[in-house]
Amino acid sequence: MSASRIGRNDGSWRDPALKNARIGVIAGLKVRGDSLRYVADFGLQTCQLVCWEPEIYSASLAGRVKKESAKSGVRITSLWAGWPGPANWNFTDGPATLGLVPREWRDRRVTALRKAGDFAARAGIPAVVTHLGFIPENQRERLFGEMVAAVRGLARYFGERGLEFWFETGQETPVTLLRLIETVGLPNLGINLDPANLIMYGKANPIDALEVFGKHVKSVHAKDGLYPTDPMKLGEEVRVGKGKVRFPEFVRALEGRGYRGAYIIEREIEGAKQSADIAATVDYLSGFLGMD
Repeated sequence: MSASRIGRNDGSWRDPALKNARIGVIAGLKVRGDSLRYVADFGLQTCQLVCWEPEIYSASLAGRVKKESAKSGVRITSLWAGWPGPANWNFTDGPATLGLVPREWRDRRVTALRKAGDFAARAGIPAVVTHLGFIPENQRERLFGEMVAAVRGLARYFGERGLEFWFETGQETPVTLLRLIETVGLPNLGINLDPANLIMYGKANPIDALEVFGKHVKSVHAKDGLYPTDPMKLGEEVRVGKGKVRFPEFVRALEGRGYRGAYIIEREIEGAKQSADIAATVDYLSGFLGMD
């Protein structure tokens, strides 16, 4: 992987420590095996851990992950926590199945997220991230008030354990997410900004979205995508640099606002092409991130 080169004018990293600190990749939590080996395979030392199986959270696994992180030097920025029940990533069934919005699944999902918080605290992971779902835009709607109550309860639970609670962008407009954060009104809330999701859901231009909620951005997914052309389906995800995010401009806007967090690469395909695209994205980001 050529991203390990050191330089200033050839599109490579002038400081490999900067690459290791600022560029990361999503890694799946494993009951067996090293959850963080995947990160090292790309020459990186930063990751976001993800788990969609709350039943595997345990004190012993948290202790093992904490030891793996210390031994390998891989920094875990946050735990992306999934939840039980259906998840349909589209415009037709998504509103009724995603996040904490569906009443049918909310209590079970709050319980699962609390387990994620307990796990993160034991593992020394500073934040929990999730999708909240299609948050209602109308703050007078009863469902919006229910979301405020659910998020506030979780945020307080996490705060008691020294954790932050970050929301991944996607199903809601930037203004709606800002409204929720300010209505909940607790200091440990933040945003996991996925710029591709804003485009793929047709919700916003991610660069312009920074004008709305930029001060709340705590983490960023390096992911790219196209706007939806079928009103029933999300836009297509593509390799970073091939979509509509305009990453050099996006990164300049973030850095200009003082963002110094990680860029966590997410490529939602499988197999050899996923690995190749992640490696290419490390090289691509290394061409401009952190350069004078």
